[in-house]
Amino acid sequence: MRPNRLFSSIATAALLATALASHAQMTPELHDRIDAIAKQVLAQTGVPSASVGIVLDGKVALTSAYGLARIAPPKPADPAMAYPIGSISKQFTAAAVLLLQQEGKLSLDDKVSKYFPELTRADEITLRNLMTMTSGYEDFAPQDYIIPAFRKPENPLDTVHTWAGKPLDFTPGTQWQYSNTNYVLVALIVQKVSGEPFYQFLRERVLAPLALPDVFNTYAERQKLQVTGYISNAMAPPRELPLEATGWYFGDGDLAMPASTLLQWDLSIINRTLLSSQSYDLMETPFRLKDGRDSTYGLGVHVRTRDGHLMIEHSGEVGGFVSENVVYPNERIAVVVLTNEVASSAAPKIAESIVPLLLQSRQPGQQTSADPFAAQLPAIVASLQAGKIDRSLLTSDASDYFSPDALADFRSTLAPLGTVATVTRTYSILRGGMSFAEYRVTFSGGTTIKVSIGLMPNGRIEQLMVTGKA
Repeated sequence: MRPNRLFSSIATAALLATALASHAQMTPELHDRIDAIAKQVLAQTGVPSASVGIVLDGKVALTSAYGLARIAPPKPADPAMAYPIGSISKQFTAAAVLLLQQEGKLSLDDKVSKYFPELTRADEITLRNLMTMTSGYEDFAPQDYIIPAFRKPENPLDTVHTWAGKPLDFTPGTQWQYSNTNYVLVALIVQKVSGEPFYQFLRERVLAPLALPDVFNTYAERQKLQVTGYISNAMAPPRELPLEATGWYFGDGDLAMPASTLLQWDLSIINRTLLSSQSYDLMETPFRLKDGRDSTYGLGVHVRTRDGHLMIEHSGEVGGFVSENVVYPNERIAVVVLTNEVASSAAPKIAESIVPLLLQSRQPGQQTSADPFAAQLPAIVASLQAGKIDRSLLTSDASDYFSPDALADFRSTLAPLGTVATVTRTYSILRGGMSFAEYRVTFSGGTTIKVSIGLMPNGRIEQLMVTGKA
């Protein structure tokens, strides 16, 4: 589940604890900018606290905590505190499956019917479909709040029989749809194949070899949590939110750990220390749907390319908490942000703001000007502010889109913003034979907008749309 709301500001504490490793790239200036980002986002969103961890050049460079782990009575956040990581747990479960495949005990191409033949169309769905979210099984937990059913304990097997016993939402492999149901089923399969309780297998075969003793089960060991979870209703001050009952999250969102421990997990991905290289390749290869589309999801991780950099990413959300984990394996960079308010955008906003600073630090010569289209965009925007467009830049489809009505709309909304001050590309991907990218365009008046661009191989613009304010 992804956070998608902003909340009003409340007072937050200043930086409370920082552990900074010796690292040439973590300059005082970079450290100060990261602090400022975290404090600003907490102030903007009203989220009580954030625990932030950073890997630079394959080393833990920073772990910091900001704000309050508990509002009343006040308890400062500390980087040693564990937070639930929610759906980031899925990549740990994926590693367990890959270990079993390496040992020849199962295969990603096994059909679900081999383990649970009673489930819907189990003879058509593979473990790979489950792990890449292409099975068609409906998600049992799409909400960003706790529904009444989640307040009562649940047996994971009952969850699977209920939700994977329904008709499929689509034919396996034809669509991508996020579903926690998939990973509860995967964990049950790990349990059945290994002959051990799932968490015991995870602890012995995944956590112990990587020396991650600070990981625990959020629900079975909730007494270990020192951080309180919150919810904000209609932008009101946060209220405490109890966790879901035991048994709902099982292999799909049940782990908790400090940010520093999640960074150690990220380093195992960067250094490929737990699994074989072939298994890591499988984890980091996005599933391709039957019609050839890239799902941008591998085995328990989103896999995308941002500005030419491979990015492995996943967020997490459970009752009272949101987390974000971003790894750039080739650049040996990782960012972890753990927060204690459900349905909040603070964690991804902090991570998204920090990443460009780290990439710039890693490659100090890299500038936006290396993108030729970024240099063209200010002039194109200026033309649109005047209600005009150079149609020689456009494909026939795009030329049709820019009708007189569309040009009038662009003029009326963009002209008052002033001249273009900066252009930054924030995202790029290949899709449908085109290069798609998102740009943030900031104007002299202070407004920043998001612009979606689709370029054909010959450089013609197939798409140019303003998708909102940034």
